[in-house]
Amino acid sequence: MNIYDIIIIGGGPAGLTAAVYALRANKTVLVMEKGTFGGQITSSPKVENIPGFVSVSGNEFAEKLMEQAMDLGAEIECLEAFSITDGEVKTVTTDDGDYFAKAVIIAAGTRHRLLGLPREEDFIGNGISFCAVCDGAFYQCKEVAVIGGGNSALQESILLSESCSRVYLVQNLDYFTGEEKLISEIKAIPNITPITNAVVDALLGDDHLTGIRIKHGEKYEEIAIDGMFTAIGLIPQLENFNTLINVNSYGYADSGEDCTTNVGGIFVAGDCRSKRIRQVATAVSDGAIAALAAVDYIKAL
Repeated sequence: MNIYDIIIIGGGPAGLTAAVYALRANKTVLVMEKGTFGGQITSSPKVENIPGFVSVSGNEFAEKLMEQAMDLGAEIECLEAFSITDGEVKTVTTDDGDYFAKAVIIAAGTRHRLLGLPREEDFIGNGISFCAVCDGAFYQCKEVAVIGGGNSALQESILLSESCSRVYLVQNLDYFTGEEKLISEIKAIPNITPITNAVVDALLGDDHLTGIRIKHGEKYEEIAIDGMFTAIGLIPQLENFNTLINVNSYGYADSGEDCTTNVGGIFVAGDCRSKRIRQVATAVSDGAIAALAAVDYIKAL
């Protein structure tokens, strides 16, 4: 039975940073990721708030992290972890069998939150998207809507405005919650139409999304669009582990800045942890803290 020192579930900035720190402490490390290595940052065309980079694409940053971890000796596998069994040796059950480690770091990240409207899932890939850098080219010279008011929604709108004829930015509050710099940029772009105090009430179309109905107070308005990009928040991907570790009422791991959980030898890092700020900088910080905590745990065994 091959027993790793540390298994890391999740290959985003938190998980890959944890791998770097654990490997530099001479620990054997397996990183497993069910989706895209690099996590959600890979869909950001331009990131300007990572220390040391004036501007970098999310994909480039993720590639550098991945390369660094692999150069240090990380084993990287495309696997989905279904459960963790506690014990002196932890068992991580995946879609390719069981893997074993002395400690586990959960850096599973988050997934996109949906609006919860009828036929929404049917329209995903048929007019609904979550990534402007991935799918924006399909809507060149067309009209689209972006739903949300945080940094992600504002960034998506700015990117789409470069190729789309019109971008409707729909926010349910009467103000945007993103950074002031981004809000100022939005206001200065003529083909972005901000719509506040409005919620998407219905999705229109048959096999492909052709429009949305929005509700302003007691009034309704239909807007014809060719595509919609949803950026209304995230859901922690801890469903497979929330019977083992404690989570809060929102589903995030109930862990403080030390990245420990209620189970000895199991740690959490990144956006799936309960925290106020979810940024790349805080994710990589979590990765370092969780890795060093795991190393200390192993030393104490």
